[in-house]
Amino acid sequence: MFIQTESTPNPATLKFLPGQTVLEAGTADFPSAEAAGTSPLASRVFAVSGVTGVFFGTDFITVTKAETVDWEHVKPAILGAIMEHFQSGQPAIADGEAAVGSGHAEHHGEDAELVSQIKELLDTRVRPAVAQDGGDITFHGFDRGVVYLHMQGACAGCPSSTLTLKMGIENLLRHYIPEVVEVRPVAV
Repeated sequence: MFIQTESTPNPATLKFLPGQTVLEAGTADFPSAEAAGTSPLASRVFAVSGVTGVFFGTDFITVTKAETVDWEHVKPAILGAIMEHFQSGQPAIADGEAAVGSGHAEHHGEDAELVSQIKELLDTRVRPAVAQDGGDITFHGFDRGVVYLHMQGACAGCPSSTLTLKMGIENLLRHYIPEVVEVRPVAV
């Protein structure tokens, strides 16, 4: 098994590509070792000292490390944990536990049609681009022209995330949906 790695815009995060499916659909975010209880794969990766976050896409695993740890010290152990997992035949997420799916929060009410347009733009224009960087951005809410987005994987804590939100996503949404006046990040 050959696992490729790619850097991300976030220096504390690396993207691991195992060359096979990680999740059939959607994404899964494990911001702590405690949150990884439903995932044999995330649990193995968190067993590596210095790992602070794990995120799954359909064909990648994004791992975030502590600032005090160097990649040259933890990368071999992370590669070993990922390889060990895929050789075990276990699922990435335990049976009966579903992946996040679309990841978007539900929204009902008078802005439902507008929110549907926002989600469509996020799914077709934004999420594929941020997945290439090892992350995901999901809709969290809409209130009086402000779109609230949740950043995951490599996007969470990335130094360029504010620029991505303001110059990229906010401009895109404002262009297509005049009712949008601002985009803000939320921590869940």
